[in-house]
Amino acid sequence: MNNLIDLARLIPTPEAELTVAHTPILLEMTGRPPLELRQTAPAAGGNLPVILLSHGYGPSKYIPSKDGYAPLAQFWAERGFAVIQPTHASSRIGGLPSNREGAPFFWRERVRELTTILDRLDEIEQQAGGRSGRLDRRRIAAAGHSFGGHTVSLLLGATLQGEDFSDPRISAGILLAAPVRGGEDLTDDSAARFPFFEVDFSTMTTNALVVCGDEDDPHFTPRGPEWHADAFQDATLADRDLLTLYGVGHGLGGIAGLDAKETDTEAPDILEALKRLSLAWLRTTLGIDPEAWKASCEALERSASTLGCVTSSNAD
Repeated sequence: MNNLIDLARLIPTPEAELTVAHTPILLEMTGRPPLELRQTAPAAGGNLPVILLSHGYGPSKYIPSKDGYAPLAQFWAERGFAVIQPTHASSRIGGLPSNREGAPFFWRERVRELTTILDRLDEIEQQAGGRSGRLDRRRIAAAGHSFGGHTVSLLLGATLQGEDFSDPRISAGILLAAPVRGGEDLTDDSAARFPFFEVDFSTMTTNALVVCGDEDDPHFTPRGPEWHADAFQDATLADRDLLTLYGVGHGLGGIAGLDAKETDTEAPDILEALKRLSLAWLRTTLGIDPEAWKASCEALERSASTLGCVTSSNAD
């Protein structure tokens, strides 16, 4: 029960179930401190589809870590997913030292951290209760907010200066207010500071949900909020959907954390709509419920259209 939710409750979603979080899970990595993770998952059951949730590079100290993004992680876990959250190398509280190569963004190391998680799901299972085979290796998604969206986009097949980081183990991706076209689309200062934003989404082949706020006016580029939709426009080899949320900026109503600095506009109803729609998209894309996405989109259009809209690449 949430008294702050109004129209979004008309978008269908499964009932919540009891969850358990295991943290810190530690994965040893050569030449650096261990990678710290949090796994949040249903307390019972097996064959759980997996979501890797990649945090951004925001102003808070703890949100960009395994301890952030509770609104999304908890919601997805309560409805059947095992959500695994790393503390990336770029994190202020648990990342790599500022004198290490790649600092402060460590974009390449962030990709390696997610592939390390996929390589070592058996080890994660053992640290998270010791039940082998609980995670479904056939149903793996990756979601990332802001700079986390950049990380995830590379795993989905977007290339960076011709280099391919794609991982076929990931069959669905969610890009939440992700940075997109770099180079000439950026201001001069941003182009110099973020050369790794020169990502080519035309090579991306993994199914994707791109999420944008219509008031997310990025300071990296003279373009407006539509800049964040470039992944949807450019990834013509992938089945993809664009969810545009009304009246919110980069925090998308509060996904990073409730009452957090990253939450530029607190919008509980829009946040709830995002949680429900993203879950429905995942359930359909991963083959859990073929009708979930269609039913949720119809409910949004019919009963909650003031919250946002959906555009699909296969609308025809």
